[in-house]
Amino acid sequence: MALYRRLLAAYGPQGWWPARDGPFEVMVGAVLTQNTAWANVERAIEALRAAGALEPRTLARMPPARLARFLRPVGYFNVKARRLRAFCRFYLEAGGLEALRRLDTAALRARLLGVHGVGPETADDILLYAFGRPVFVIDAYTRRLLARQGLARGDEPYEALRAAFERALPPDAGLYGEYHALIVAHAKARCRVRPACEGCPARRPCARARSGA
Repeated sequence: MALYRRLLAAYGPQGWWPARDGPFEVMVGAVLTQNTAWANVERAIEALRAAGALEPRTLARMPPARLARFLRPVGYFNVKARRLRAFCRFYLEAGGLEALRRLDTAALRARLLGVHGVGPETADDILLYAFGRPVFVIDAYTRRLLARQGLARGDEPYEALRAAFERALPPDAGLYGEYHALIVAHAKARCRVRPACEGCPARRPCARARSGA
C-alpha cells in the first residue's frame, strides 16, 4: 500500500479501463491488447465502431479475412481475428453479459481460460475491468517494478505473483484497477527498460538506482 500511495500521489487517479460502450468493449480490448500498444487497440476499436461491428453477434459471424482488416493496427491481425471470433462465440453461447455475471469469480475465470487465445493476464483484465471482480492483473510492467523495488524476483509464476498481491491488499476491485493502471503509468513514464530514476516517486531507492545502472 505504501508503493500504491506514492504512485497515486505522483500520477493521480487513472480511471481505467477506457471504454465508451461498456463491458463488452473492455473484453474486446483485453483480447486485442496482447503484445501491442493501447493506442493501436483504440484505432482498431474505433474502426469496428464506425462500421457498426462492435457487437458480439456481428463479430462472431464476420468472415475472418474481413475482421482481420479492421484489426490491422494491433498486429498479428489474422491470429487476433480468430481469437476475437472465438471469444465472441463463447460470449454468446454462455448467454452474454448477465449470464456470465451470475458466475462466481473462480468459475468465471475457469470459463474464460478455456477460450482459445485467452491466457491468465487477459482473463484477469476481463474479470477486473469488465466484471469488477477483485483479481489483480500481473503484466510485464508489474514484474519489472516489483523486482526493482525488491518486492519479488520478477520471474515468479503468474499465479504466485497474483496471489501475493491479493494477500497483501484488501479485496477491492477499484483499488486493484487503480493500482494496476498506476503501475502502467509509472512504467511508461519512468520505470522503463532503461529507467529514468532521478526524482522517481517509487524509489526506496530501488535496486536499479542503488546499483547506479
